[in-house]
Amino acid sequence: MIRKLLRRVFRRAAPANALPEPAVIPVTRHGVRRELISPAANKVCAVLQEAGHKAYVVGGAVRDIIVGQTPKDFDVATSATPEEVRALFRRSRIIGRRFKIVHVMSGPETIEVSTFRAMQDAESTETDEHGRVLRDNVFGSMAEDATRRDFTVNALYYDPSDETVIDYHHGVADLQQKTLRMIGDPRVRYREDPVRMLRAARLGAKLGLSIDPAARAPIREMADLLENVPPARLFDEMLKLLMSGHAVKCLRQLREEGLHHGLLPLLDVILEQPLGERFVWLSLENTDDRVRQGKPVSPGFLFATLLWHEVLADWEARKADGAHSQPALFDAMDAVLDKQSGKLAITRRIAGDIKEIWALQPRFEKRAGKTPYRLLEQPRYRAAWDFLRLRAQSGEIPMELPDWWDAFADANPEARESMLVPDKSGGAKKRRRRRKPSSGSTAPVDA
Repeated sequence: MIRKLLRRVFRRAAPANALPEPAVIPVTRHGVRRELISPAANKVCAVLQEAGHKAYVVGGAVRDIIVGQTPKDFDVATSATPEEVRALFRRSRIIGRRFKIVHVMSGPETIEVSTFRAMQDAESTETDEHGRVLRDNVFGSMAEDATRRDFTVNALYYDPSDETVIDYHHGVADLQQKTLRMIGDPRVRYREDPVRMLRAARLGAKLGLSIDPAARAPIREMADLLENVPPARLFDEMLKLLMSGHAVKCLRQLREEGLHHGLLPLLDVILEQPLGERFVWLSLENTDDRVRQGKPVSPGFLFATLLWHEVLADWEARKADGAHSQPALFDAMDAVLDKQSGKLAITRRIAGDIKEIWALQPRFEKRAGKTPYRLLEQPRYRAAWDFLRLRAQSGEIPMELPDWWDAFADANPEARESMLVPDKSGGAKKRRRRRKPSSGSTAPVDA
């Protein structure tokens, strides 16, 4: 018992002795000025520091500003416990089970505040049978927190009070040398959290960094660990990747690292479907352009494009078996989304958007009668038309079809009437109205 206790104490003490001394880098060397940090993040740091706690803007925001990119959000790391943070901010709440953090709301912004984490102890840390960490709420020092982070470029702490960056693992130098390097043994770190393999591909592509050979080598052989990641978490990480503004680079990086298999069915067979490949890359390029221009991007539209050719193949197979077109389409939609749900937990709202875009596609073929007018009134008409145009650009359908709908939508009522295209069967059949004869008379109405 005493030996076991001594071993446990030694294991806990050993990492602390090996912790590096930080470099304090002035603003003249990293270029992160206070005005580049969101007012809400500056305020959170100031309030925590005034209360006697350490507090820094940490991670991705610092990293992105150094490389000249605009951060999407700002996180804060502090020596205060979640309960202490919660007591200082009226508009805040503690969330999370695996990692307890605090969301501090300030105007339209939400700042994620996390307490410094201690080094992980193999004996006391709760993991699954594959080594993935399930719960970790042991708090520690700032140096331990930095060493626990995944990549050196994410272990950067910015102090708004004096505009310095605290760097424990040469992250600033790695950014300048265009290298993505793992903190610690990559195999151990990937086993703790397999999502780090996806993050390596995303950050490498987004920041233009080369993945360090030591961090890259184990990825292909350890990719199957992603099977153990909860679908909801995998979906969140894929959404970050696809909406990063660098989705094309990210997916190419995924393919190079052998990580695309199993994440999205269409990506598994993308090289075997030239038509589908062009459609996907056009969609991703369009998404990247919109993100870079600051335009809104719909996750539903994006996933609808990624999975469309799976739906199309299933739909055609069902029709070939004798199923009616519309029911066959809905069955194909459900089958593809059900298959996908085992890998990515696509939310119900996003799945609804995907289905609406797919379901409207056959209706664009009908350009006679009242159908075109009713289609223009659909809430998802614009997204469905964008999807239709993408299909035409990839060569799946003639460009004449989206061009007709574009002109029809902009035309006045008289011009619209003249644009209607009769059905192939000979035009829309007019229903014959029967007139009720006047009471007490059997004579024709126009007699």
